[in-house]
Amino acid sequence: MDGSDLLDRIETAYATELDRLGSEKALIATTHAALDRDTVLETAAMAERRAADTFEQWADDESVDRVATAFADVAAQECNHYERIVELGSVDVDDPAPDGLHEYLRSLESTDERIAAGLLARPLASSRSLLQVINFFVNEADRAGAATFRELRSETTEQVDRGVELLDSIEVTDEAEAAAGEAISIVYGEYVAALEGMGIDPKPVC
Repeated sequence: MDGSDLLDRIETAYATELDRLGSEKALIATTHAALDRDTVLETAAMAERRAADTFEQWADDESVDRVATAFADVAAQECNHYERIVELGSVDVDDPAPDGLHEYLRSLESTDERIAAGLLARPLASSRSLLQVINFFVNEADRAGAATFRELRSETTEQVDRGVELLDSIEVTDEAEAAAGEAISIVYGEYVAALEGMGIDPKPVC
């Protein structure tokens, strides 16, 4: 199984979860229905800062040099994303506690599991969430905010390609697929729990 095969398997197996994570309810879930500019920015900034911290930790203890370099590159990119969000408003979340996803990611030790969960599953989910942040700023007629998040989303989506390339260069185990699936399941589980806690059906209205 190479990187492309694994990506296809993940997108097929978790198509419903990923689709719902990109729905208009996604921002309601992540902000707990506090749909004001400062909360949206703070929530987005925390996600980028957590990702930066995770990849920094991975880069420090990764034994495969090219993978360690990739993790360091992604950490730097996520730091840059955080800084660009901070520039849009008054945001102070420099050291947020890990959420369920990043607690799980930081528990992973094998190279292929980290790549699959961190550079396939995580950006697949994040790019969908970022779409709703873009829509928020479009609706607010905030061109600068929408443009910034379009750029962040494009760069996040590109991380999947890098993940595929890295997986093509190493041995990929079944555990990698399981790790990617678990990462998406955690994000989706938090999405469902947040919405149900507010009395909102997480399923789309047909």
